[in-house]
Amino acid sequence: MSEQNAYFAGGCFWCVAPIFRIRPGVLRVVSGYCGGAERNPTYGEVKAQKTGHRETVRVTYEEEKISFEELLDVFLAGVDPYDGEGQYIDRGRSYTLAVYPVDGRQEAAAKRAIAALQKKTGRRIFVSVEPFVSFFAAEEEHQDYDKKNPEAFLRELEESGRIAPREKPSERSKS
Repeated sequence: MSEQNAYFAGGCFWCVAPIFRIRPGVLRVVSGYCGGAERNPTYGEVKAQKTGHRETVRVTYEEEKISFEELLDVFLAGVDPYDGEGQYIDRGRSYTLAVYPVDGRQEAAAKRAIAALQKKTGRRIFVSVEPFVSFFAAEEEHQDYDKKNPEAFLRELEESGRIAPREKPSERSKS
């Protein structure tokens, strides 16, 4: 088994982690921070745009079961690549999109995928490809947030605009 890591900044890491975790071949998804110079940033510092980091997920995967290119497809389908100011209600650098390749193969694949999407859509794609330097795991309460806080997570998805609001039971009875 060949374990590899991939790093994707897709806006709110709570919202991005589950789209990778459900994929066969993905072993672990850890929420954290990449792209800033400060060591061991905190969630509060990153959210307040004080460190230059982006909320990022580290995806550990089995290369024999899922390729980096397939992970790129999952990433690009799970974000709004046309928004250069953040994702949904989360604004600022901390929530902008990036891929942090760990080697030349990942870098080339990321650049190809972004160029192909831009060519296909005719729209500018706001996904930065930056060399991987370091990753700092987020605090424990941010790991597997969707599993630990399912109702709060669903509200976050709705309030952010990532999914349509659920129909309330009282609204169903009116029809």
